Amino acid sequence: MVLDRPFDGAMPWAQEGAPANADVVAERDETTERVLDFYRRAIVHADATIDALALEAPGSVPWWPPEHRQVTLHQILGHVVDETARHAGHADIVRELIDGSVGLAPDDDNLPTTDSQWWREHLARVDAIAQNFRAT
Repeated sequence: MVLDRPFDGAMPWAQEGAPANADVVAERDETTERVLDFYRRAIVHADATIDALALEAPGSVPWWPPEHRQVTLHQILGHVVDETARHAGHADIVRELIDGSVGLAPDDDNLPTTDSQWWREHLARVDAIAQNFRAT
């Protein structure tokens, strides 16, 4: 999407009206194999994009603030490395446990604008889905 190389597969979180954080939560009816298959197909697609484009290839991230939307493949690759390090490495969880900070930066938490009730419901939903995966 960002580099005008659409992925051949459903991405429900990118649809109009998708709930906040839908891109980081597997739904209750999703199987582990379906999630892993999607991940494998995404890897193949990303590799093909990296092979096909120059690092300076322009792109646009429509959900980012206007002043940051225009990017290059190089910038997106750096962003993905940073996101992977934070999330897969759990650095954001460790930081939250140490100082209570959440999100991307002190002046940009990069979290959806919601209230505490939404977060309670979101966490309950994620926990119920995790329990379902634990049972399989």
